[in-house]
Amino acid sequence: MKEAIVQSLGNLRANKLRSVLTMFGILWGIVSIVLLSAMGEGFRRGNDKVLQEFGKNVGIIWGGRTSLQAGGERAGRIVRLTEDDARAFKAQSRMVDLVSPEIQRGAIQVKSRYNAASVTIHGVEPPYQEIRTIELDAGRPMNWEDERQSLRVAILGSDMAKQLFGPRFPIGEPITLNGTAFTVIGRIREKNQDSSYSGPDNNKIFVPFAVMRRDFPRPDAEAGVVSQILVSPRPWVVAALPRALDGRTGRVEDVDWPFEQELRGILAQRKGFDAADREAMAMWDTSLSTLMFSRIIAHMRQFFTVVGLVTLALGGIGVMNIMLIAVRDRTREIGVRKALGATTGAIQRQFFLEGFFLTALSGTIGFLLGVGLCALVNLLPMPDRFAGMIVTPGTALLAVGTLVVVGVATSLLPARRAAQLPPTEALRYEM
Repeated sequence: MKEAIVQSLGNLRANKLRSVLTMFGILWGIVSIVLLSAMGEGFRRGNDKVLQEFGKNVGIIWGGRTSLQAGGERAGRIVRLTEDDARAFKAQSRMVDLVSPEIQRGAIQVKSRYNAASVTIHGVEPPYQEIRTIELDAGRPMNWEDERQSLRVAILGSDMAKQLFGPRFPIGEPITLNGTAFTVIGRIREKNQDSSYSGPDNNKIFVPFAVMRRDFPRPDAEAGVVSQILVSPRPWVVAALPRALDGRTGRVEDVDWPFEQELRGILAQRKGFDAADREAMAMWDTSLSTLMFSRIIAHMRQFFTVVGLVTLALGGIGVMNIMLIAVRDRTREIGVRKALGATTGAIQRQFFLEGFFLTALSGTIGFLLGVGLCALVNLLPMPDRFAGMIVTPGTALLAVGTLVVVGVATSLLPARRAAQLPPTEALRYEM
C-alpha cells in the first residue's frame, strides 16, 4: 500500500500541469459550497437577529369591532380590552406562556436636569421585558416588587437617554413625567429594530403598569381599559406551528391558527361575541412572520447548496475525464507492469489513489480558500439582515462528505478501466 501511495504521488508530480488543471474544477466546487452555504447561514442569522430585536414569538392583541350578531347583540359593537382580560388569558389558556397588559400615552412631557422632550410612555408588567426583548446595557429591569409597590421608576430607550442626559450616566437620575417625579433605573441597549406597533424602543420610556394605571390612565375610556395585551406562546405551540400551516395557502395575515383561536374564544366568552368573529379581536403574531422568513431562508440555503453540489459534480466529471485520458496515455506502461507481475488489484489501487489524491488535495485547498474568503468578507460592514459569511460545522461536514463521495466516484471508473486492460493488448497499443 505504501509503495502504491508513493508511486501515485510520483506520477502526479511528473504531470504537474495536468494535475493542476484537473484540481481546479474540484477546488472551485468546494469553494462554491463553502461560500454559498456560509452566505445562506449569514442571511438566516441576520434575519433572526433583526426579528428578535422586536421580540421572539410575540402576539399583540387589540380590541376590534364585531362583524357577527351574537347573544342578541347587533354587529358593529366595539370590543375594548381590559386588565382582567389579560389575567383571563394567563389563567384559562393552556397555550400562553407570558402575558402583559400595556397602556401607552403619547405627548407626555419628560424633563431631566439637562434637557426635555415630548415622549410616548408605556406602562408594562415585568414579563413584557422578556416578550419584547427589552435588554439593558445599564441598570436593572423592572420587577414585580416595583409593580406591587407602584414605585415611580423608569427605563429609558437608548436614544431617549442620550436626549435627556447626553453622555452622562442616567442610572439613579431623577426625571419628571408631566411634572411627576420618577427615578431612572435602567437604560435599554441600542436596538436595531425594523418593526414596531408604536415606534422604536430606542425613543420610549417604560414604567410599571400599576404606576401607569394610577398616574396616566387612558382619558378616552372607562377604568381598566388597556391599549393592548401582549402574549407569548409556549415553546411547544411554536414548534407545532409548521404542521398547522402545511398545505395552507394565502397571506400570513389570513391564517387563523389554534393559538389565536383559543385566545379569541376566551375573549368571546368574556365580551359576548361569536368566537368565529375574527373582526372582534385583532392580533399580530410574529410567530407566523418568523416562520415564513425561516422557510424563505431555508429554501434559499437549499438552492445555494444545490448550486454548489452541481458545481462540484461538474468538477468531479472533469477529474474522471482527465484520469481516463491518463489511463489511455499510460496503456503501454500498464501492459509492461502487468507483464512484470503487477496484479490487477495493484494497478487498480494505483490509479484509484491518484484520482483520490487529486480530489482530496484540491478539495482541501478549496475549503481553506473558501474559509479565508469568508473571513475577508466578514471584515467589511454588514447590512442589517446579514450576519456575515458564517461557516458552520454542518457546512464543513457537507463539504468533506461530498468531497469523499466525488473522489471515490471519479476515481473508481478510471482505476477499473486501467486494471481490466489485457497485458498483451496493452503492450501492442500505440498512441
